[in-house]
Amino acid sequence: MAHKLNLITGVAALALVFGVSPGFAQNGSTTHDPNGTVPERTHTVNRNASGNASDTSNADHNFAMKAAQGGMAEVKLGQLAEQKGTNPMVKEFGRRMVEDHSKANKQLMSVASTQNVPLPNEIDKADQATYDRLSKLSGDAFDRAYAHDMVKDHTKDVSEFQKEAKSGQDTAIKNFAAQTLPTLQSHLDEARRMEQTVTQSANNNTTGTTYPGNSTAPATRR
Repeated sequence: MAHKLNLITGVAALALVFGVSPGFAQNGSTTHDPNGTVPERTHTVNRNASGNASDTSNADHNFAMKAAQGGMAEVKLGQLAEQKGTNPMVKEFGRRMVEDHSKANKQLMSVASTQNVPLPNEIDKADQATYDRLSKLSGDAFDRAYAHDMVKDHTKDVSEFQKEAKSGQDTAIKNFAAQTLPTLQSHLDEARRMEQTVTQSANNNTTGTTYPGNSTAPATRR
């Protein structure tokens, strides 16, 4: 018994000498660095609001952050489309973006809070640049640009949500992706129809412009 106590005491002393915290095992495994630098964590266990362990991988965390930023951007761009859109389909699509993505954003915030995953509260620089570019346009130019961006954005969104829904490691975030995916696929279908409609409308406005005398082109002066 005395021998066992001496062994435990010796191990504790070595831990103090080398600065090893007794609770390091609770935060996951570490890799030893012969150069003496801070060990790199290879696994992270978060704690949710109820104190239960939540295994959230970096991929799940990154997905949640991107989804939050993308959702906020869709709401902001949707509000812009409601204000500046000239085609009724653009205005209606913008309204739907505000409604659907506001709802999805709240759901994601709820999931993230239970998983102890911090989310950004601002859109990213790329989406802000898109907003700034679109805000300078008007008429058919705005409608075409907005429709094109919505097709591009939702094509990317559907792909990312499909990946998370299939391969995500965090159950709650994975379920959020799977539940939101059908709505995004519906958005993509509608965005494609919107782009086709506004493009055709713009072409008709260009080719069908009439001038005094019922001529489709200005008279040439001689």
